Amino acid sequence: MTTNLRIAFLPLNDVAVLAAARERGFAEEEGLALELLRTTSWATLRDRLVYGQVQAAHMLAPLAVAVTLGLSQQPAALAAPYKLGVNGNMLVTSRDFAAALDPDPASRITDPLATAHDFAAAIGLWRRKPVIGVVHRFSSHALMLRYWLASAGVDPDRDVVLRVLPPSLTVEALHAGEIDGFIAGEPWGSAAIDAGLAEAVAVGERIWRRGVEKVLAFRQNWMEENPEVVDRLLRALARAAAWCDQPENHDALAHLLSDPRYVDQPADLILRGLTGRIVTQAGEAPIANPDFMLFSREATPFPWRSQALWIYSQLARWGMVEHSAENAAKAGDVFRPDVFRRALALSDVPMPGASMKLEGAVELPLAVGSRKGDLTLGPDRFFDGRVFDPERIEDYLAGFTQGP
Repeated sequence: MTTNLRIAFLPLNDVAVLAAARERGFAEEEGLALELLRTTSWATLRDRLVYGQVQAAHMLAPLAVAVTLGLSQQPAALAAPYKLGVNGNMLVTSRDFAAALDPDPASRITDPLATAHDFAAAIGLWRRKPVIGVVHRFSSHALMLRYWLASAGVDPDRDVVLRVLPPSLTVEALHAGEIDGFIAGEPWGSAAIDAGLAEAVAVGERIWRRGVEKVLAFRQNWMEENPEVVDRLLRALARAAAWCDQPENHDALAHLLSDPRYVDQPADLILRGLTGRIVTQAGEAPIANPDFMLFSREATPFPWRSQALWIYSQLARWGMVEHSAENAAKAGDVFRPDVFRRALALSDVPMPGASMKLEGAVELPLAVGSRKGDLTLGPDRFFDGRVFDPERIEDYLAGFTQGP
């Protein structure tokens, strides 16, 4: 008997695992028929999930935490037992604004701390307070942008304007002069660069290596009431993610995502993000960023509770939520490693023995304890060298002397 599931998504490269699960037969093998519903904005996607129009969603990880904490609307408990990918974002600005930064785009990307200071200096020279597009207030992109700007003394609530707009409208807004740049998941940064409108300034992978991105989110009560269906879906996604991460499949995946039902952008633009060969200026040779986007390797899908708590720490840092033990517990409980382990217990997917770790502490590939198989975690450093201990949130927050 086939189970039908409706899952909402936005047109971004990191819908890859869901698209592959449907189109490559991984879901069908688990007795699932996936109806993937293309959505324009994160607010609409959130409402579709919260009000039961869909059973699951391709969701910004911080949005799942925010909804659970009641920051985005009335509180609605969400659960994320699976990460759909890490990294994959890029900050681009208009070519005029980029002219005030390091003229070598490769240097900008590889030295994000220096670029943040260049950006801070450029603010004072710009014709207005720079307007930077973000896809949602509660997005990984927006939190990373704030973190990055603040490292150079920029107050993101005072020195720049952060304007929310859907990813698919960012290029149009830049072309119209409504914004001076934006940070979004691929392929939208590449689309702006290819159109001659923008240059790359920073990539998310260099701000927080292996930074958490999209999750598969459920309403918590639905997930608890349908464990067998959830387990089948997670098994299908794990196989799809392994397929997506194989270099020999990237061309096929790019063409799949280029379909109007999914991302609806040229396959060659999509391929840049999948392979990490990033073109920083129109007409220039690509720069290799092999970890630009990950789907499966290094336990990418595993929902570390410490990553949910890092998201929470940033919400608290910027005054979006009042820090309390109760709020921290609610945020940490959004990520569900217990469900991940249950679903994949009989698979060959290596999984960590722990549910939390120090975030930002791994500088070189590290072999770790795994409940089955060999598991090596890749570097997860923050660009400023800070380490987040999920059991010492107060100390972490105290390390920032002020908002920025």
